[in-house]
Amino acid sequence: MASLFNWLSQVASVTKLSLQTLLERKGAAAAATVGIAGVVAVLVATLSIAQGFRRTMLASGDPSTAMVLRSGSDSEMMSFLRGEETRIIGDAPGIPQSSHGPLMSPELFVAINLPKRSTGTDANVPLRGVKPVAFEVHDTVRLTEGRRFEPGLNEVIVGVGAAHEFTGLDLGATIKVGRSDWTVVGIFSAGGGTAESEIWTDAAILQGAYQRGNSFQSALVKLTSPQAFESLKAALTADPRLTLKVMRQTDYFAGQSTTVYNLITGLGTLVASLMAIGAVFGALNTMYTAVSARTREIATLRALGFGSSPVVVSVMAESLLLALVGGALGAAVAYFAFDGYRAATMNWQSFSQVAFAFAVTPALLVQGVAYATVIGLIGGLLPAIRAARIPIAQALREL
Repeated sequence: MASLFNWLSQVASVTKLSLQTLLERKGAAAAATVGIAGVVAVLVATLSIAQGFRRTMLASGDPSTAMVLRSGSDSEMMSFLRGEETRIIGDAPGIPQSSHGPLMSPELFVAINLPKRSTGTDANVPLRGVKPVAFEVHDTVRLTEGRRFEPGLNEVIVGVGAAHEFTGLDLGATIKVGRSDWTVVGIFSAGGGTAESEIWTDAAILQGAYQRGNSFQSALVKLTSPQAFESLKAALTADPRLTLKVMRQTDYFAGQSTTVYNLITGLGTLVASLMAIGAVFGALNTMYTAVSARTREIATLRALGFGSSPVVVSVMAESLLLALVGGALGAAVAYFAFDGYRAATMNWQSFSQVAFAFAVTPALLVQGVAYATVIGLIGGLLPAIRAARIPIAQALREL
């Protein structure tokens, strides 16, 4: 017990002395700290893109809602449903009734080109044709400005995300769809889901504009309860008149987010890893400089009876302190600069833009600081070993 107390006392004394001399090396220390902060800021900011995109996609799902597509389709763009098939779907068990009939929304999905506000470049914006029942099936949709479109007229309502990201979607503006001009009569929110990236209009009008006849691409079904999904799926897949793929809406959007999430996460980690190599060299340089400047001090302590392990601990503690300060600084920069920042990216399943907000979550902040800690450990290890191996006699001759 006495030896342990003596060792801890030595560690505390050497570490205190090391930190007291830190201001004498403030230039090198600041360079290492800023380098690590840059790595953490880039890592957290990049991963917040993937996190925000996934959050938007998952917010679109509801376990008591089912998505019906043509069998073999991975997205609405690849699906096709005839009007007669949607009527059969509406008669399936587990679907509640409303004043508009079954809570089943047959929907048409196309993409139109509109310029982005930020760059002016054209991008694919989802245009969804729906019937009045859609507002009961999509129960998170709320008008924030204006009114709903009138069936039979060239009118549209626009999600808040699309209105923010693309030009020409302000209330009262007109956009060209096909050969006609369509008026924006309302702006809506959808609980942070992907519908906020879309433009909605009357399905019948959109079918005529794109010569789709009486056809749709998907059917969104509201269930009496999440447990009713299995009976609905069994009934629709067993019907010989239909060739359908039935899935929970939550599963559909989870699958839709996978490609973009993995791509952004992979690229972000790669970039941060390459930057981390530079940060490690910066930390190595800083700590080697610290050890070199403290050679006489370390030799004197060793001559007075201090062990080599407290010296190692003091060098590692200094390296970790710089890394933690850099990690906290980088995490703070990423949070205040990027959390909630709105952008849009391509959803490769639907080949259309999805507007979303960056999400700098507590888990990402912890991950960034942990990443900085690893850099600090690696950057301080070799200099700490060198400090412990300095020959006492040789170092004392430099006094």
